[in-house]
Amino acid sequence: MPASRIPESSQAGLHDRLDEVVRRHLTLTWQQPLRLHSVQAFESALPRLRMAPALVLDSGCGTGVSTVKLARRHRDALVVGIDKSDARLARAPDLPDNALLVRADLADFWRLLLREGLHPASHYLFYPNPWPKPDHLKRRWHAHPVFPDLLALGGRMELRSNFELYVREFARALALAGVIDVEVVSLSIDEPVTPFERKYADSGHRLWKLTANPGVTT
Repeated sequence: MPASRIPESSQAGLHDRLDEVVRRHLTLTWQQPLRLHSVQAFESALPRLRMAPALVLDSGCGTGVSTVKLARRHRDALVVGIDKSDARLARAPDLPDNALLVRADLADFWRLLLREGLHPASHYLFYPNPWPKPDHLKRRWHAHPVFPDLLALGGRMELRSNFELYVREFARALALAGVIDVEVVSLSIDEPVTPFERKYADSGHRLWKLTANPGVTT
């Protein structure tokens, strides 16, 4: 497998508009209509979501490899892997009984969970698209209009990335939202949780992990 490259950005540090964008999103309610396929997928999954003793989200699960590993770790919860790509989900391995894969847009799915009053105990975001170009700031989850909804879901949050700037910006956005239980560490990999993590580790990338409890605020 060819070596992977670390995302490159012309940003020297945190985006100079990060604070402005995050603060604006924190004061507004995002009104974009929900996508029909996301609503249909959510409604199909809703009976299992309601019956689950606890929920764990694997947002942006790709082929579902990480969902399977998380399901083995969280045996007393329903682990829900969400991805927007049919092609990726079609390559999923066999799932344990406590795992579910859903094709939906993440921003839609998070808002639908909130609408139903469903909150995860844990929420994993493994290697989200870093959108490294400065012009793409608002596509990064921490600067996206859905960020307040992501925080409102609650639960222990874990973000992993090989793009340090993304993690540092995410931590700053959490601070702007008043979240005080945040930790950023360099990640040592024993058993990769996703194919991307394996590829990045094999390529010698420095990996980063952010953990946070959005429910603990100032």
